[in-house]
Amino acid sequence: MASDKGVYSVMRRELHRIWRNPRYLIIMTLGIVFTFVFFATMTREGQPKCLSVAVVDMDGSYLSRRICHEINATQGVSVAAVYNNHTEARKAMQRGDIFAFYEIPKGTYNDLLQFRSPHFVLYVNSAYMLAGTLSYKQLATMGMLATGAVQREVYRKKGYKDDDIMGLIQPVEYDTRTIGNPWINYGNYLMTTLIPAVIAFIVLMHTAYVIARERQERTMKSWLRRAGGNALYALIGKILPYNIWYCLLCLLANLIMFGFMGFPLEGSWLLMVLNSILLVFAAQCAGCFIAGCIPDPPLSMGISAIYSAMSFSLSGFSFPVESMPAFFYSFSWLYPIRHYFLNFSDIAIFGNGFGHCWPRFCAMLVFGVLLIVGAFMIQWQMRQEAKPSPQKIKTTAL
Repeated sequence: MASDKGVYSVMRRELHRIWRNPRYLIIMTLGIVFTFVFFATMTREGQPKCLSVAVVDMDGSYLSRRICHEINATQGVSVAAVYNNHTEARKAMQRGDIFAFYEIPKGTYNDLLQFRSPHFVLYVNSAYMLAGTLSYKQLATMGMLATGAVQREVYRKKGYKDDDIMGLIQPVEYDTRTIGNPWINYGNYLMTTLIPAVIAFIVLMHTAYVIARERQERTMKSWLRRAGGNALYALIGKILPYNIWYCLLCLLANLIMFGFMGFPLEGSWLLMVLNSILLVFAAQCAGCFIAGCIPDPPLSMGISAIYSAMSFSLSGFSFPVESMPAFFYSFSWLYPIRHYFLNFSDIAIFGNGFGHCWPRFCAMLVFGVLLIVGAFMIQWQMRQEAKPSPQKIKTTAL
């Protein structure tokens, strides 16, 4: 039972260190809580509403005023201003006052009366990704509806019946069904993906820090002595208190998101909890590997930060990894959050069971090899430091 005694002794030592200096654990916990509260508050209405847009009305007719009124009546956007020329609208977009504007050219109403097709122009500021995308969606939809309304009036004047007109305007009718999120609630997308990614980021950075702190404070020998000289037991005992704490935070986050906030969860809640626990374990193993292989504390923290930051891009949140070059696609499997994200899709959206998720569960368990390698590197470095340095032989010239 020497291993249990060594792990238990290191664990007691780490709990004592946390009790004496709890500010780092508190700061990391507050970072997770702040991120959770921030996204929960930002997305409490599902998606942004009343985004500022503008209309450039160079026609000044009944039709242009009708289009402006219809745009303002939509739920997602709000007409902040009506301009008379393109330059004023462009300057307002550059200042950030509006996210998009609709340009109605001069002579639009006369062109319709003479059965000519006027050209409306839609300008969108895509630098604001979410606001620009939603503004474009709302204005493009309104433009299609306005076009359909105008075509209906034209066909009525030509003597067509209403039943025949709808077949001419929209010969194919689409029935869109959103899987897993019929309300298009952006909180479902953001919180269920970014919150675990932020937790993994904080866990990895904190794990690398607490190990680097042992080197910084020159307490590596006393740390290993508590574990009976075994670096693996020393690492397990050191990260175990943090593992329990972060797993409890993940459990609370899942309970709030899928319980109180009512986010869709088609599969098993226990599988989702297991997915979160394995994410914490894999992130801690990666932190132990980086801190164990890089003896310089500032450099190990920097590498941990780079590794964590790249996980946001190479995990498939913002851009599908299947569309990346093969070189980067192969690197995506080196990040625990990638396996978590795929399991999340299977469990929460498609309702799949353990039979679909077990390969990625095993992939996150494989990260335990990094813990063993990190322990081996720490053991090897301590042995190198323990070797006596060769003394220089002084010779005296006769």
